[in-house]
Amino acid sequence: MTGEILLGSAIAIIVMAGCYNTALFLLSRRRVRRVRGPRQQRLYVFLLACLNEEKVLAESLARITALPAGNFLALVIDDASDDGTAEVARAADPERVRLLQRTLPDARRGKGAALNAGIRHLRESGLLDGYDPHDVIVCVVDADGRLDEHVVQSVDPFFDNPCTGATQVGVRMYNRHQGLLARLQDMEFVIYGDIFQCARRYIGSVGMGGNGQFMRLAALDSLAPPGETAGGPWSDSLTEDLDLGVRLIARGWTNQHCTAAAVSQQAVLDVRRLVRQRSRWFQGHLQSAGLVPLILRSVPTRAAVDLLYHLSSPVLILLTSLLPLSFLVAVAGTVIGSVQAGRALISPMWIIGPYLLSFTAAYAYGFVYRRRERGLGLVRSILLSHVFIFYGYIWFAAGWWGLWRMLTGKQTWLKTART
Repeated sequence: MTGEILLGSAIAIIVMAGCYNTALFLLSRRRVRRVRGPRQQRLYVFLLACLNEEKVLAESLARITALPAGNFLALVIDDASDDGTAEVARAADPERVRLLQRTLPDARRGKGAALNAGIRHLRESGLLDGYDPHDVIVCVVDADGRLDEHVVQSVDPFFDNPCTGATQVGVRMYNRHQGLLARLQDMEFVIYGDIFQCARRYIGSVGMGGNGQFMRLAALDSLAPPGETAGGPWSDSLTEDLDLGVRLIARGWTNQHCTAAAVSQQAVLDVRRLVRQRSRWFQGHLQSAGLVPLILRSVPTRAAVDLLYHLSSPVLILLTSLLPLSFLVAVAGTVIGSVQAGRALISPMWIIGPYLLSFTAAYAYGFVYRRRERGLGLVRSILLSHVFIFYGYIWFAAGWWGLWRMLTGKQTWLKTART
């Protein structure tokens, strides 16, 4: 009886989430009309918060300095690295790349604190003097981030709408050809961007992703006005990007998602390191539960419903992780019952039912991914998406690890090592 209750509850959760995700998939196929205003000559500032990033930083800076855009600069925020990160930054184009070196004990307090220090430095150094905050676009790029060369041209029209506070570009894995694990991470980000983020453009709940997020300086100022706080627009959450995106929406700004350009980053090639990374994201999502009162108070209903669903994903993941266990308990009970009854009590639905629950979404995922990776072909993409369903089990391990860290009071930053 206990196994049947667990199984029924898990199935109900999956069905409800599946219905909602199907609605998001249908919404993602719609085109969103962009409102354009007068074109402006904007300043683009790229912020790179770095802690021991000498292995990947040079290529990222080379991509930025080669952008075919007229008015931009990059600020490398060296967060007390003990490798050659600062030397890599100094070796880059001095006309385009500036360096801010932070020292202990102020440094190494998380990505949000480093980015806040970068914004303060830009103001205090005079680099922003003479610019209207509405015409300054701040872009956060991870040290391993490689921006498409047309990214500024793709993003800039979104900011013609004065209501646009931020625009997130797609995320890809530049080493996706280095094995199945890297390929599945690439698929994960494509699916998230091309289904969930695209649907949320219509709903009004687009989130920020931490890499390749472009934000109007005026929007950041609305979160932390200059001179009124010693902190800055970014929080100390382990998922400061999620936190910032929600607070921008609550302030009345519109977040956009750009599908015409992407930033490529390095996929993790080791399962343990991947689970470690995702446990940090999971823990950050748990911390974001504190945003619920703000959402209920300040966000329009349609966007609020989706944001609350998004913030509930940790709970859904933990509950869904019980499904394999409850399924095994139910199977064991049926087998015992079959032995006692002297006949098989297992019907074909024991195979068809779990398959439909688990793999129906794989066909939509394969369709979406093939549009980005034409070389794979539709059949191969669908087969890969079946493997992707099992890849999602990584979140079960990461979820319980993240929950354990939160319950035991561990808030340290689990930084992903580069290769």
